[in-house]
Amino acid sequence: MNKMLVFDMDGTIADFYGVEGWLTDLQNKSVRPYREANPLYDMNVLNETLTALKTKGWKVVVTTWLAKESTKAYDEKVRAEKKAWLAKYNFPYDEFHGVKYGTTKADCTRKKGGYQILFDDNEQVRKGWHLGEAVNANENIMKFLVNLA
Repeated sequence: MNKMLVFDMDGTIADFYGVEGWLTDLQNKSVRPYREANPLYDMNVLNETLTALKTKGWKVVVTTWLAKESTKAYDEKVRAEKKAWLAKYNFPYDEFHGVKYGTTKADCTRKKGGYQILFDDNEQVRKGWHLGEAVNANENIMKFLVNLA
């Protein structure tokens, strides 16, 4: 059976909303907040935990929304910046889905089947998740992940 850990980025693993001026930057089509966001967790500990879970058959997926009001060109820049952020912190993902704001995140992995756990800070997104469990990323997700390991 497929087992997946599906992570949002902004407000879940990256402190995007902690970057001063993030909203103005998005309105001006700047990718600075995506580049400058600090991790919300000790990335060495998170990565070690995820790597251990991957050895137990879990796949790690990143499914993240792009900017709310965007263009195709800006979407591409945001996707590239988000992937660069993940690379900078050695986040061990197997799949990346940078999707239009408001996209039903379950649609990105539904066809993969199996049991999928979503980690997201957005309550509406969690309420719409029906592929397994949805974890509130406004709380510390490390305890949940360590218990899986």
